[in-house]
Amino acid sequence: MILLDGKKTSADIKEEIALEVRDLKNKGADTPHLAAIIVGDDGASITYVNAKVKACELVGFESTLIRLPKDTTEEDLLNEIAILNIDKDIDGFIVQLPLPKHIDEQKILMAIDPDKDVDGFHPTNVGKMALNLPTFISATPFGILELLERYKVETSGKHVVVLGRSHIVGSPMSILLSQKRKVGNATVTMCHSRTKNLKEITLQADIIIAAIGIPEFLKADMVKDHVTVIDVGITRLEDASKKSGFRLVGDVAFDEVAKKSDFITPVPGGVGPMTIAMLLKNTLLACQRKS
Repeated sequence: MILLDGKKTSADIKEEIALEVRDLKNKGADTPHLAAIIVGDDGASITYVNAKVKACELVGFESTLIRLPKDTTEEDLLNEIAILNIDKDIDGFIVQLPLPKHIDEQKILMAIDPDKDVDGFHPTNVGKMALNLPTFISATPFGILELLERYKVETSGKHVVVLGRSHIVGSPMSILLSQKRKVGNATVTMCHSRTKNLKEITLQADIIIAAIGIPEFLKADMVKDHVTVIDVGITRLEDASKKSGFRLVGDVAFDEVAKKSDFITPVPGGVGPMTIAMLLKNTLLACQRKS
């Protein structure tokens, strides 16, 4: 069993990006600049955005963090987006989700300039991704592709089962892995809450992408020997034996599934660290496209 180490891989990617940024600066080119808007005081969102700011510093990016109160109106947020859209110093920006309930998330995502949409959520970029055209691939699917490629996991001709159909992970992964690309050419089955005979399907899978949001859902009796498992889920479970009072688990019952796996991602330390690394990669790409 080989652990797909997202922590190490993301560190490698950040080092590669830092070298490219140094090269840009030596040539007198613009330094990549990533901006983030956060509305409200959601603890997980603040932690995540702060991690993005630190990652920008690490690789030599410029970064801007715009903090708005939770009672910010939709109109005011749209105005902030309009300013970033025309700011030539900003290469890419994100609006941290979730947003307060009084703000229409889809309307906000639609307002972002697709050329600066480094999260890859704008319909223009989703459409280009579906057509296998050059675009920003959203960070989590992009990170999964990168992990599979760097660990030389063969996908061509394999049966991939994707658990979950979210717009952020499940749907794009099913499209990307079926495409004619280096990490692709797979036969993909996408399963969800209405899928019947799920165990029969997962037992056929060479590769399973688990993004269903149910802790430790995928058990050993649901997978065949020599499977590759990518666990996208992360949930806090109470655990009195831990100093923190909780432990983090994924959508996969790791200890039992790992015994049957050729490759598997841990939680934490698998897909999670890759997300920020690929956001940085998209921002570098946006900067290079601009010049």
